Amino acid sequence: MEKEWILRWVLVVGVMGWCVEGLGVNWGTQATHKLPPETVVQMLKDNGIQKVKLFDADDSTMSALAGTEIEVMVAIPNNQLAEMNDYGRAKQWVRKNVTRYNFNGGVKIKYVAVGNEPFLKSYNNSFLNITLPALQNIQNALNEAGLGDMVKATVPLNADVYQSPDNNPVPSAGIFRPDINGLMTEIVQFLSKNGAPFTVNIYPFLSLYGNDDFPFNYAFFDGVDNPINDNGILYTNVFDANFDTLVSALKSVGYGDLPILVGEVGWPTEGDKNANAGNALRFYNGLLPRLAANKGTPRRPGFIEVYLFGLIDEDAKSIAPGNFERHWGIFRYDGQPKFPMDLSGQGQNKLLIGAQGVKYLAPMWCMFNPDAKDLSKLADNINYACTFADCTALGYGSSCNNLDANGNASYAFNMYFQVQNQNRMACNFQGLAKLTTDNISTPTCNFIVQIVSSSSTPLIPSLVGFLLIALSSILFT
Repeated sequence: MEKEWILRWVLVVGVMGWCVEGLGVNWGTQATHKLPPETVVQMLKDNGIQKVKLFDADDSTMSALAGTEIEVMVAIPNNQLAEMNDYGRAKQWVRKNVTRYNFNGGVKIKYVAVGNEPFLKSYNNSFLNITLPALQNIQNALNEAGLGDMVKATVPLNADVYQSPDNNPVPSAGIFRPDINGLMTEIVQFLSKNGAPFTVNIYPFLSLYGNDDFPFNYAFFDGVDNPINDNGILYTNVFDANFDTLVSALKSVGYGDLPILVGEVGWPTEGDKNANAGNALRFYNGLLPRLAANKGTPRRPGFIEVYLFGLIDEDAKSIAPGNFERHWGIFRYDGQPKFPMDLSGQGQNKLLIGAQGVKYLAPMWCMFNPDAKDLSKLADNINYACTFADCTALGYGSSCNNLDANGNASYAFNMYFQVQNQNRMACNFQGLAKLTTDNISTPTCNFIVQIVSSSSTPLIPSLVGFLLIALSSILFT
């Protein structure tokens, strides 16, 4: 018994050393088939990840995190910000989602994220007037509950809330966006008053996306031929330049020493010509050793608290920003690692420990029926399948972009079939599809078999999809 206890202690100590100090991950759950929360939490523990950032405060997720000592950032979605402008509702939210987990063996909550990038220009000022009151009410409710010293409210913001002037585009000239400068100053003052950090999401990948003129190597950390010279400080990567632009913006409103937390940073592996495992690995191979060495940035050297985005791919996320949105995970949809990496930042890359005990649906695929005679509705059926399933891997520069027309149809049909839990009615498509037990994957394109999930949430209700297909068959065949 004593030897067994010592072995377990050694294993725990070993796991604790697997991850960069202060490194966390974002755990998003916008998937049609979710892994059980207990499985995901075990993944975190197996890989030594001791911090997690959530996008809600779901009961099942919180219950799975209870007793683990994993540090948690819970979240209030943007669509609840208006409700949090009522102090009574804010107190109720804190009681339900923070206070009730504050016990020995409960959930180790450190932050409450109030909204998520609420000042994005694409939101057309929808949350402009309700974010600060929500932040104030939540922090004041935490303070009133006696939790304010250990739980801090913050607002995860996109890097578009600050900028450098066009006539002086260097980090030292950083300011907050002129249209929200006053609001940002008030938020920064409140965060400072309550000892809370400024949370920012930084995405070097997005500097490349849709901008072929951006210097490619500047998105990574292994050097560039022409660094940006900012009064003698040389910037060789966009992460440092972006972060230090924020440091300067904070300084411009009198809070240059406010702690900064990087709420999201990562690299997608699908959905764009620059989104692939090779570039993701290159990015993390540069980022993680810097974090491990507490290198910091030129204007803020030292430790940086960082949350990688993200943990697992999410096939139900909106692709309005781009097809890559569903592919930020360092793990696939089924919790299996995508590429070797070293979360300790020591450069000893190996595959992370994947989800254990994952159950898959039957080894069955839906494919284009080569015996189909009438192909006039093929395009309509592919569009239908891709409206309600994830076909982003078929896009330009993606892993399945090299399929022929029949292969495109098979991929689309199979993704829909899997989303609908392999219901045979979901593999008809007006006679254009058929079932097969032969794996139809190619060397570069994976035709998935979906996982069994206790919380399966298709993009539309399964029955509705089946009825629409059946109705189409009746009307058009």
